[in-house]
Amino acid sequence: MRTPARTLVAGLGFLAATGLASPASAQDGSAPPTLAPDAQVTIATAPPEGKTGETDNTLPTAPAEAPPPRPRKKGVVLEQTLGMLGFGGQFRHVAPPSFWMHMQLGYELLNWLMVFGSGELAFTSSDVSQDASHSMAFPIYGFGGGLRATVHVTNRFAFFVQGEGGALTAYVPRDSLTILGFRDAENLNGQIGGRIGLEWYQIDRHLALTAQGGLRDALGFEKVVGGADLPLMWDAALGLRYTF
Repeated sequence: MRTPARTLVAGLGFLAATGLASPASAQDGSAPPTLAPDAQVTIATAPPEGKTGETDNTLPTAPAEAPPPRPRKKGVVLEQTLGMLGFGGQFRHVAPPSFWMHMQLGYELLNWLMVFGSGELAFTSSDVSQDASHSMAFPIYGFGGGLRATVHVTNRFAFFVQGEGGALTAYVPRDSLTILGFRDAENLNGQIGGRIGLEWYQIDRHLALTAQGGLRDALGFEKVVGGADLPLMWDAALGLRYTF
């Protein structure tokens, strides 16, 4: 059996061995260092190659934002409109207002002046003057050209006025309109008129929305019998223009 003296000696030897293996801070009775909760730690890094002894604590600044582009572009202009074509002379007693498509391609010589060529197509019928068993549906087509002057009110909005001339005809079987008194409408005949409208330029500099209306003298649609006639036509449409 072990005596109490031997047990005491063994215990003191264990404590002495444990004290020798502990860190130096444990020998002098001081507590290990601790960090405060809000303390900041700085990590030293090696300077970039070619720079010694310099410290750059500035943060990179964001590049200056470029100004937005102007909501308009000048150049070759393609414009497509859809709307209605109506008749103001004696031809209104033959055909009702018709669905109308108009396209024009132009080039802006100046910021306010454009030269253009155009084409158009409308679909109507002789329902007003003939009953259902005799009426016929037929297209009206034409082409022309002219000049457009534009007044820019703001960077987004502008008004325009244009003058144009060309030719127009109804595509019908021979003498179908002659028996109604409109012989010249079956062949290409001259037309002259004007148009006013509004342009609304979009964020995309190539695009603009348009609203416009026009009035013309379509010479071929004058009634050749039954008294004097003023062969007026009117149109109203919404459209989209694209500038290349």
